[in-house]
Amino acid sequence: MPTYPVAPRADVVDVLHGHHIADPYRWLEDATSGASREWIAAQETLFRSYADSLPNVDAFRARLSALEAAGMVGPPSTHGDRQFFMRRDPGQEHMVLHVVEADGSRRVLLDPVAIDPSGRTVVDVWQVSPDGAWLTYLISVNGTEESVLHVMDIATGATVDGPIDRCRNSTIAWVPDSSAFYYIRRLPPEAVPAGEAQYHRRIYLHVVGKSADDDVLVFGDGRDKSTHYRVHSERGWLTVSATRGGQPGNDLWVADLTTSPWDAPAFRVVQEGVPARTSLRVGADGVAYLLTAREAPRGRVVVTGLRDPGYGNWRELVPEDPHAVLADVAVLDGALVVSWRGDAASELTLHDRGTGARIGTVDLPGVGTVGGMNAHGDILSFAYTDLTTPLCALRFDRATGRTDVFAEPPGAVELPRFRSASMPARSADGTEFRMIVLTGGDTGGDGEGTDGPRPCILHGYGGFGISIPPSYNPLALAWVAAGGTFVIAQVRGGGERGARWHRAGTRAGKQRVVEDFHAAAQTLIDSGLTSPEQLAIFGGSNGGLMVAAAAVQRPELFSAVVSVSPLLDMVRYERTGLGAAWRSEYGSADEPDELAWLLALSPYHRVRPGVAYPAALFSVADGDVRVDPYHARKMCAALQWATVGERPVLLRTDVDAGHARRAVSSSVTMNAEILAFCSYQTGLERKLMSVATRDLPGR
Repeated sequence: MPTYPVAPRADVVDVLHGHHIADPYRWLEDATSGASREWIAAQETLFRSYADSLPNVDAFRARLSALEAAGMVGPPSTHGDRQFFMRRDPGQEHMVLHVVEADGSRRVLLDPVAIDPSGRTVVDVWQVSPDGAWLTYLISVNGTEESVLHVMDIATGATVDGPIDRCRNSTIAWVPDSSAFYYIRRLPPEAVPAGEAQYHRRIYLHVVGKSADDDVLVFGDGRDKSTHYRVHSERGWLTVSATRGGQPGNDLWVADLTTSPWDAPAFRVVQEGVPARTSLRVGADGVAYLLTAREAPRGRVVVTGLRDPGYGNWRELVPEDPHAVLADVAVLDGALVVSWRGDAASELTLHDRGTGARIGTVDLPGVGTVGGMNAHGDILSFAYTDLTTPLCALRFDRATGRTDVFAEPPGAVELPRFRSASMPARSADGTEFRMIVLTGGDTGGDGEGTDGPRPCILHGYGGFGISIPPSYNPLALAWVAAGGTFVIAQVRGGGERGARWHRAGTRAGKQRVVEDFHAAAQTLIDSGLTSPEQLAIFGGSNGGLMVAAAAVQRPELFSAVVSVSPLLDMVRYERTGLGAAWRSEYGSADEPDELAWLLALSPYHRVRPGVAYPAALFSVADGDVRVDPYHARKMCAALQWATVGERPVLLRTDVDAGHARRAVSSSVTMNAEILAFCSYQTGLERKLMSVATRDLPGR
């Protein structure tokens, strides 16, 4: 076991609703204190020493780089006589926005690396005006996601407006004549109570070329501080969606921009106060097509008139499917295309716009995932990916009934041989769920060719209704190429089976998610696919909470745990980052009953001395404004104090990175170190190419 940096255990005890709650590493919440800075630096030195000596970091880095060299390309959207699409070529750090002119010529319109050669600037959102003349884009730096809005003249490439700050998570909705747009902006810090600068969003109207000081507040005043908005405009109609915190539904309004003043839209209620997600598409016929989980947990399509869109006028068009979840709808001139996900894999069906009757399907290349559907007349463009296909753009023509490739991934890549299968598992309460299992091919290639227990990474998320669908995953493919097995557990809390599946894994049900994950691990072990000594678990954000909770509750099941940007102190999670917006997902320590289940779940509070915990790697980024890195710092200190045996507990900190997107090279480095850590702890390095290394502790 490594010699760990000293972390004094302070005598800090909170008394909440009769519970005496020890928090010995409270001092690590302040990353700016001298003691914390010294401890964090020492932990990074320890991790660097360990990582630099791990076998096969370079081998994994090379494999990941080769797999990322496939690049990717997104579907086109049409505005005026121009088309726009995102593309990442081999060697590029980020997706780049391209424009195709009416004469067919193509040029780069927005390249983050041209803005910032360091690669630390990312494009968060972009939206083109209806006439194709203006580009609104939001960029942020160093992983903070603190978006700043700009407006570009597409013809010249000149910036004509901005910067406008405080636009994190803003969407953009243009008015019909392309002279102005709606966007979301937080109130200035001095206008809100201390500690609430991340909240208090409002919707504003901005006229191109005018000062942001002149922007008109059009929506959001007086609403709950945690309300998150989305704006969208289509065919002259403005849609506003509002979600308070992480509530299981949204309020929805529409306004006719052709008849009401843009600075004071006359909003009509679609739904309010309903615990079900609903979104809206506008057809050329003036009909609103609603995707809703109301009275249909897996989702259904209803239609209503835009003049009076309330619930009393809804008419079901496409009913709920008992075996698939509604994902999206695109309105073509002559048909409706409905995107479904069955256990997360996509299917596209064609429906009559008047009756909803199913009239056909859209062919897909394989069992994969569809997204980004854009309708233009009777042409549907969409993104597609599967286990072997990097993100590409496909196009369906309703007139011919054919699906063709609009744009292939720009790079060539040699994929490892592997097999994939769907495998059932059953949780402690009898609930069955599925796992996607990837393992090396039985002949040829460079995957391990023997059956029997193998080193395995078990991955999952289990929260916020988010699915992990079949997609091109360089980390999984690199692991499989080395001879391991990679498994995705589709546990409760995700969106694989609709709203009820999500709700079953929220609040007090979060423990069910952990039990599902335990059942996934036990099933893999009992089936002979792996063994506890060969099993690593890996998750990020909410998934980082899940795997850490699984490891402290059943340490004997696992050899290693990798937790990236996790929530781990569930008593104090609401106090920093965006935690206060997630109470409907986890519960609140302010409520006695909810504190009890949070304490039972909280990994930090379940650490006990004298236990042989799995090897642990916590990876965080100092620019993370969603989940405060202190969660991982406190958990790392607690495990280093408590664990016995030789397995290490390590903390990895990225500088100038955040919770979400980052440059390809940064992702490759992080994933190579994660895979090398898992490889060593599960014994996979013996299956890789021969590398002479000094022995390391911890296996």
